[in-house]
Amino acid sequence: MATTHRTQQTDQQHAFLEKIRTDFEQRLARLAADPGQWVEFIEQAAVFGARYSLGNQLLLMMQAAERDITAQYFLPFGNKAGTSGWKRHGRQVRTGEKAFKIWAPIRRRPNEEQAAQWQAEGRTVRREPSGRLAAQVVGFRLSPTFELSQTDGKPFEIPTVRQIRRVKVSAAGMPQLLDGDDPTGAFDDVVKLITDAGYSFELAPPGSRYLGTANGVTVGGTARLVRVRDDVSAAQQVKTTAHELAHILCGHLDDTAPGQDLHRGRRETEAESVAHIVCAVLGLDTAAYSDAYVLGWANGDLDLVKQCADTVLRVAKTILTQLAPEAGDTADPDPADDPADVPGRTLFEGVTI
Repeated sequence: MATTHRTQQTDQQHAFLEKIRTDFEQRLARLAADPGQWVEFIEQAAVFGARYSLGNQLLLMMQAAERDITAQYFLPFGNKAGTSGWKRHGRQVRTGEKAFKIWAPIRRRPNEEQAAQWQAEGRTVRREPSGRLAAQVVGFRLSPTFELSQTDGKPFEIPTVRQIRRVKVSAAGMPQLLDGDDPTGAFDDVVKLITDAGYSFELAPPGSRYLGTANGVTVGGTARLVRVRDDVSAAQQVKTTAHELAHILCGHLDDTAPGQDLHRGRRETEAESVAHIVCAVLGLDTAAYSDAYVLGWANGDLDLVKQCADTVLRVAKTILTQLAPEAGDTADPDPADDPADVPGRTLFEGVTI
């Protein structure tokens, strides 16, 4: 009887994994075929605060759609000591609630022989300051997590980057167009991220060298310069500056081998998508951004779309973490990490993302 039960569980698990794989591929296909689907994907990434990479982002979206709920924030149930998950925040998952699944890393400390083999395969092997081999991600497993709406208990305010930065937004709400003042208060910090990356920054009049009629431009090579128009609104300046920072962090200015230059459509899609996520999380509605999402460069190539989505989520997460380092403190001490942070790695029983 026990063997039959285990067989049934295994069959159900395989069925769920196949469902995940199929949904993942279908969502990628829709992203590749329809710019409107890309816009929806970026909007949901902003709702989640860019906390998740591609694998978990799509997995959570799939499960939320099945349950017809608008998901906002996830944490595990919590340990017995009450120092992790929802228990840490004085909230309890209601009895009978069905967990969401998320990919969590499996870590193992290799021995020297295994480390040598991994290095020979081109994998990065990390060591602690003492020289001891550090625990490495060797795979992924499905782990339970619960959405805020599944819990009861103490009041809980979703710890957004905007909240952490204590940005005050007027009662009138977010601007619908990129006019007027910048509600994010992040302009100087975004500029600092540009200069920290080794680029100088200037507000310049339209028609200036390099800038021409563009809203902004990033120049690589020996110049290493970012210029943004000085005659546009403060809101537009912060959005354009975030766009140019995204070009830098996405590696669009890096030297590439001949024949490997990124298509301009992909570069602009990545930079504009990152800028929209960052600005939306900070409280600036950049609704006029959608013209940039023309994925004709992909020609339906799912691998290219996946690479683009991976890059967008990774860079947006990097920028938001740098703008609010304390955001890391809001995460659970042992949360489910994102499998897409390790591209191409085997996740579970042959499933790869």
